[in-house]
Parts: sequence; structure tokens; C-alpha cells
Amino acid sequence: MADSDTLYKLIILYMLSRVDFPLTNAQISDFILEKDYTDFFTLQSVLADLEDGQMIHTETIRNCSYYTILEAGEEVLKYFHNRISPTIRRELDQYMTDNKIQMRDDVSVLADYYKNTEGDYSVRCVVKEKLANLIDLTITVPYEDQAKAACRSWKEHSQSIYKFVFKELLG
Repeated sequence: MADSDTLYKLIILYMLSRVDFPLTNAQISDFILEKDYTDFFTLQSVLADLEDGQMIHTETIRNCSYYTILEAGEEVLKYFHNRISPTIRRELDQYMTDNKIQMRDDVSVLADYYKNTEGDYSVRCVVKEKLANLIDLTITVPYEDQAKAACRSWKEHSQSIYKFVFKELLG
């Protein structure tokens, strides 16, 4: 069991090391569960162990967890990557090559809302590139349904809004 958990941890660290953006729980799960390496509950336990061991960082936005590798995780992977079989590494590399653009797009445009102290709803809209925010915009709306609609709309309109703001600010 310990050897299996170690392998799952190394697979996750390897996945996170292959991208320069966070991966969601769903993106990590898709690969590991599709290949039948382990079950969902073991995977969640392994992710928690990696976070507790400060090898990965987790950020949660609108019930979605985003993972990035930390320096300690990179060090562990550097020393133990050879414990991932060449076959699994090839499968991971192929999966990342085939899905990297979609995976990046899935995590680069984010929107969330919360009820603020005045009783209105603050909607935070972000576009990320790598680990930096290109735009981080917060607007306030009076109703929750408006906040939800703004979150849904952000993904579709973020690029044109970014261009507009950039043009207006910089002429």
C-alpha cells in the first residue's frame, strides 16, 4: 500500500511539474482514474498527504481545487522520478501533450462570487497566464442571480473585456 501511494504521489508531482499553471482535481483525476491506477478515494487521500507534506499547494475557488507543485515537491520528484516506470512516464507525457492546451484554458479564466459585508455580492473575475494574473477584476452586484450570471459570462467575454480595459488604460 505504501509503495502504491508513493507511486500515486510521484505521478501527481510529475503531472504538476509538466505544466506552468495549476491543475484541477478533475484534471488530475481524469488521467489517474482513466488509467485505473487507483480509485477516487485513495487519490483524494494522496492529494491531502501531498498538501500536508507541503509538496503541493491547493487553492479552492467555487468548489474547485487547483493544485501547484511546491519546491519540496520538485525536490522529491528530482530524486525519485525514476520510481515512475518509463511506460507510465510515456503515458503521462502523451496525455499532457494531447490535453495541455485545453487544461491550460480550463484553469486560466476564473470567476467566483461571495456575499460582502454590505449584503451585496462581489464577483471576482480573473484571467491568469502561468501563475500571474493578467486581469483581476471585482465588481459588485445586488443579487445572487446576477453574480452567478456574471461568473458564467466571464469565461466567454473575458478576452474582449481584457482587450477593452487594456486599450482604455494604455491608449
